[in-house]
Amino acid sequence: MSNAMKSVAIAGAVTAALGAHATGANAAENVKCYGVSLAGENDCKAGAGTTCAGTSTVDYQGNAWTLVESGTCESDSPVLAKSGEEVDLPGDRMGSLEELSRDLPS
Repeated sequence: MSNAMKSVAIAGAVTAALGAHATGANAAENVKCYGVSLAGENDCKAGAGTTCAGTSTVDYQGNAWTLVESGTCESDSPVLAKSGEEVDLPGDRMGSLEELSRDLPS
C-alpha cells in the first residue's frame, strides 16, 4: 500500500471515530421525555395502538415521548424540545423520564 493510500485510510478512520464520538455526545444531550408532546407531534412511542413518530392522538399523552434537552424534562420551567422550542405544559403538569398513565387515548 502506498503512503498516500495509507494516509487516506488513516484520515478516514479518524473521521469515522470522531463522527461516532460526536453522535454519542449528541445523544447524551437529549433524553426521552414522556407527557410533553402535542397530539401528532411526538418523536416516537405512543403506546398501544400507535406506531411511531407523529402518532400520538392526545395532547400531553403520557405514554408518548419527545426528545428534550437533558435536565429540562422534569423541571417546573418550560421543557426545551430538541428543536429549541419551549414547551410550556398546562397547569402543574411536568414531563417524566418514564411513561405516565395520564392523558391516554380512550
